[in-house]
Amino acid sequence: MLSWEALRREFPPLLQLALPIVAGELGWMTMSLVDTMMVGRLSTEAMGGVSVAGILFYAVATFGIGLMFGLDPLVAQAFGAGDVRDCHKSLLNALWMAVPLAPILMLICWGWGPVMTWVEVNPAVLREAKPYLAALNWSLPPLLVYSALRRYLQAMSLVRPVMFAMVSANLVNAFVNWVLIFGELGFPKMGSEGAGWATTISRVYMAVVLGMAVWWKDRRLGTSLFDTDLRPDLERIRRLIALGFPAALQIVLEVSIFALATTFISRLDPASLAAHQIALSACSYSFMVPLGLGSAAAVRVGQLIGARDLAGAARAGWTAILIGVVFMGCAGIFFLAAPSLIARAFTTDPAVIKASAIMLALAALFQLFDGAQGVATGALRGAGNTRVTAIAHGAGYWGLGLPLGYWLCFGAGWGAPGLWTGLSFALIVIGIALAMVWHRMTRSWLAATAEPLPHS
Repeated sequence: MLSWEALRREFPPLLQLALPIVAGELGWMTMSLVDTMMVGRLSTEAMGGVSVAGILFYAVATFGIGLMFGLDPLVAQAFGAGDVRDCHKSLLNALWMAVPLAPILMLICWGWGPVMTWVEVNPAVLREAKPYLAALNWSLPPLLVYSALRRYLQAMSLVRPVMFAMVSANLVNAFVNWVLIFGELGFPKMGSEGAGWATTISRVYMAVVLGMAVWWKDRRLGTSLFDTDLRPDLERIRRLIALGFPAALQIVLEVSIFALATTFISRLDPASLAAHQIALSACSYSFMVPLGLGSAAAVRVGQLIGARDLAGAARAGWTAILIGVVFMGCAGIFFLAAPSLIARAFTTDPAVIKASAIMLALAALFQLFDGAQGVATGALRGAGNTRVTAIAHGAGYWGLGLPLGYWLCFGAGWGAPGLWTGLSFALIVIGIALAMVWHRMTRSWLAATAEPLPHS
């Protein structure tokens, strides 16, 4: 096991990289929260509709985002080895990969409309969900471009442009939300649909900002990005898919389980759905910190492996996991101590506030383990190991959590808290499993540092 002194040495470089990434992740989640809060002022049904449509959209969009995670080990390891031209090639081919992917994912999102009708989503909620989803669907192409540019910049430790793009995009989103949702400045009142268009406009802005950052970085450093061969490299695209597909599958398995849970809860009353959305939003927001730490761990681990420093890679991963677990422990305490305060940020409905407190208490149980799995997933990705995380999430969520949660919700009559109990159990199992996998991997590195390094 690594010493405390070794962990302490890793804190400064890890935090220097992680803090802007975490700020960016929090900004990402803030955009969704602002949508939910602002439409929540219209009605409980509007908040529920944005909740259902949003999570169904992300169940599809995150597959494309996850494929871009293949850039993490490829770019980070190449950058650690001093081969910037290879970083350029990976970015270019990730953009080529996005060209056919965007329309395919948009078509799948379009199909959610009939599915929501088929599964008997509450009619009042459905009326709000469909127009929001239709507008949000147009954000997929710029979202994929932004994701590719972000992974490329992060893997080379250029994280401030990512933070700036996300923080400033939140200001754009909040302003356009105000204009379109409520019909200000002479625009028609569009309600939940306006929130969808605001997010789409914000994502176009984000892609443009990062595109300008890449151009400026190349011009300032003279790294010859625009001398890269523009033809698609099928072998490199294959490597991106080989690394990114398991990561994409893992994210889809995780997001889709909450999408399905949201759909199941939408068959109950609107108050339960609104309470579910509040608890899910709070959990998602707290998870942005270990998610950002996981991205930083992926970069640090990948760069150190590229530099042939396995002990340093192990130290970076464990340091990030420790920070993530401590933070999520604090988040769990806050969920237990102030559930009403959290709920009142979204709604003034007493029934929703009361129901939210129950689900936030259940969420508090898995915060530590959610932190461990979120950061360990990133550290393993930096080492080029993306398959084990997909297996763990598939078995944990779909093999354990969903069957248990569904039975508790509908069979045992627990309602929405039953589904949350099942998902909490799944996260605890996944967190323990991935921490053990990382432990075994790093132990083998430290025991045999003279052996050939793992390659993605």
